[in-house]
Amino acid sequence: MAECLFCSIASGETPADVVLETDDMVGFLDIRPLFKGHTLLVPRTHVVTLPDLPAALRDPFLEAGQRLAAAMVEALGAQGSFVAMNNTVSQSVPHLHLHVVPRTKGDGLRGFFWPRHKYADGEAQEYVDRLRTALEKAP
Repeated sequence: MAECLFCSIASGETPADVVLETDDMVGFLDIRPLFKGHTLLVPRTHVVTLPDLPAALRDPFLEAGQRLAAAMVEALGAQGSFVAMNNTVSQSVPHLHLHVVPRTKGDGLRGFFWPRHKYADGEAQEYVDRLRTALEKAP
């Protein structure tokens, strides 16, 4: 879909800090992360909500989400992760995306009042490299 930002990122037309790429999925750093390393996972095919996701993409989507959640711990030293998605309401880009956010006890994330952080110049690439290395190690 030509007007969709995430389709444009998935096709490589719009630059992004890409962490994970498969035939069906792309994971990239959120430009307004809750915490550094916050990654968005999107199907390459334009799908608006989870109920719209074709059956053939369910397993690849979940598998990629699992790999990203594990990479948060391995690469970033997080104790765990927060994994979530919105369907229509609060969906700032109308393309299915899974948020995978590194979490550590006492990190300050409470309820749905979420702080946003910024990357310093060049810092996003460091997070991309760390997450990619962990993803390459994973089965």
